Amino acid sequence: MKLRIFITAFAAFLSLMLLQGDALAEVPNFPVLVPLTGFLSLEGTSQRNGAVMALDEDKSVAYGVFDTATSPEVAVNAMERALRDRIHTGVIIGPILGTQMLAMLPLAEEYQVPLVTISGTAKLTEMGNPWIFRFFPGDAVTKVAHARYAVEELGRRRPAILYQTTAYGQSGRGHLETTFRSLGAVPVYQEGLDVSVRDVTAALAKAMAAKPDVLVLHLHSGPTALLVRQARAQGIDLPIVAGSAMHQPTTAALLEPSELRDVCAETGSSPISGGSPEMERFTADYREKFGSDPDAFALAQYDATRMLLVARHTGPTGGAPLRDWLASHEFRGLAMTYKSDGKGNMAHDAVIVCYDGSTRTPHIAMRYKGVDLAR
Repeated sequence: MKLRIFITAFAAFLSLMLLQGDALAEVPNFPVLVPLTGFLSLEGTSQRNGAVMALDEDKSVAYGVFDTATSPEVAVNAMERALRDRIHTGVIIGPILGTQMLAMLPLAEEYQVPLVTISGTAKLTEMGNPWIFRFFPGDAVTKVAHARYAVEELGRRRPAILYQTTAYGQSGRGHLETTFRSLGAVPVYQEGLDVSVRDVTAALAKAMAAKPDVLVLHLHSGPTALLVRQARAQGIDLPIVAGSAMHQPTTAALLEPSELRDVCAETGSSPISGGSPEMERFTADYREKFGSDPDAFALAQYDATRMLLVARHTGPTGGAPLRDWLASHEFRGLAMTYKSDGKGNMAHDAVIVCYDGSTRTPHIAMRYKGVDLAR
């Protein structure tokens, strides 16, 4: 009798475990791979926060956060760890660093898993890989807005370009030069700076010797703040039009408001600049959750993750079905409307933000819509 009761109870236990296993099998995993340490830790933390905010709001998928630092090898290893559970992993939310994304692209194709990113490196979507989807405007968008603002709005025609020697920096420099030349404003000076450089006075001196009328920066967060500070310390009062790193509240926090006078930046959006009730609500919720201000990287990753979650509730949770869904659907996010151009570029708008020297909060000076789609 006792044996029969034990067998019946054990059978019921096994049935319950199998049911729970079936339920767990239906929960997709969306790993978040971001640089939380190294020279891109500020950008990576923003990216992480945007993804986590969207995932925590929905709670219908599992996720883990992997630190990719700044090494391509570390990123590949993190992706391989995330893909060990191939049945449940529906998508990889990839890092913002272009060199890491380039190293991860072959894995995405090998494992047939969509790879979502907010990296601006142009080459990512120029290699014919159907598994990549970029939710931050790439260099073909932001650098066009960057150069056009300097020439068309500020009336400057002698730009000096200071860029990072990373893949991100090289990509942006190429698009800047091409756009400036097309506008009849040939750069008078160009120099690449390593991310480890702590003194840019020599680079500034050489740039100023070429008699530019505007400084154009395409640098990561820390180097951007360093160059702006040292330029102002040297009494250089030229307008500075910087890359998207400058719009970050964490970058502006490294500078005094007075140092930011006549500094502008290209970016995909600027949540702290407001503009709509939805944007203001997102900013307030982000501040409450993370105790800091959101930037365009956080918002782009939030929008991207929300689109993935819409797909998850529609049906496709990974693999080719999710890839095809992302490639064929439009999503209205907070920053902009996202739609693939056939190569995986989802974001096509940019804004220019500027500081007035009295506050670290920029205002939106110019909007550029459908930049790469208009050509």
